[in-house]
Parts: sequence; structure tokens; C-alpha cells
Amino acid sequence: MDSNPVRVIKTRKFEDSRGWFSETHNDKFLKKNGFQDFFVQDNHSCSFHSGTIRGLHFQYPPYAQAKLVRCVFGRIFDVVVDIRKNSPTYGHWVSLELSASNGFQLYVPVGFAHGFITLEMNTEVIYKVTNFYSVEHDSGIVWNDRSINITWPLLEQISPYLSEKDKNLPCLNQLDSPFEYDGFPLRSLELDRNLLCV
Repeated sequence: MDSNPVRVIKTRKFEDSRGWFSETHNDKFLKKNGFQDFFVQDNHSCSFHSGTIRGLHFQYPPYAQAKLVRCVFGRIFDVVVDIRKNSPTYGHWVSLELSASNGFQLYVPVGFAHGFITLEMNTEVIYKVTNFYSVEHDSGIVWNDRSINITWPLLEQISPYLSEKDKNLPCLNQLDSPFEYDGFPLRSLELDRNLLCV
């Protein structure tokens, strides 16, 4: 099993004269590759504008969520931030472009905040989660926290579209993280090493 807590899965397409077929989720495959999660809900978002930011989100225990994220229409710049207490990579982030054409899925474990910016209009994202939404446990970190310093694309040309809730999320230094470091630091997403193929 790859020791990087954030992992990338490649969804393969099988094409013929009719079109194509793709297996987007296989529980046996995930278990074989060290995933212990049980996904209970699928969420599907559509963002009308390019430059829409959703995040950076997480939920507090006992409603903490792991996520498996894929883009089914358009493109996103997907971001994961380490918020595990005492982690040597606390506050560090990694990113990956997900698109309908590249077939990548990004696994976001518990203990990480997640968000994305859309790179095209009418972008649709589906993500599986391991726990149900709880308004009392819902939280996040503001997208432009200077201590994290995410290099979001597009923002030199346009102002981002954000919900009022996401505009007013707290900074990382206001977070009393409930998540403990498990011994696996966040590493860069080197696709030749991290990639799994369904």
C-alpha cells in the first residue's frame, strides 16, 4: 500500500463502436489496495461559472468524512490540505487537475480539508463520502488563508465565485484540530508512483 494518505485512482474507459464503458467504483479493488472506507452517500455538484471555489471543507468527528472525488463534466483544480495535529506537513497542500477526460479520482482521507476551483463553465463533480452531512459538525478553512498560500489558477484574470459561508470560513490558526497525525506525512502526487487503475 502507498504510504501517501492522499491517493489517486485512474478510471479506465473501454471503447468500441457503440461508445465507451467505465467502472467508476469497485469496493473489492479498494479493499485490495488498502482502503478501509465504507462510502454511504454520493454528492453531485454543478458550478455554472469557471472560477467557482467550493471549500476548503471538512466535518468534525463523529461525522468526519473521507471523500473520493471525480469530475464528470468540465475540469477542476482539486486541493487537499493536511489539518492533522502534530503532522510534519500540517498546513501543507497538494493539488491535482480532475477532468471528465483524464479520468482521475482523488481520495481525501479524514484529517484533511478539501476544496476545488472550477476551470470551465458548467463543471460537474461527484464525490463519495463516508459519513452523512451534519450541519452541527460542518466546518472549513477560508480558501485564501495566507499561511497555506494555495496558488489557485485563474484568479489573476477573474474574481472567484464563492458562497457566503465559504467567504467567512476561519483561518487555519483559528482551528483547534481534532485530527491526530497517524505517521504518514502528506507527499506530492507523483502520478507514476501514486496512481492506481480501476
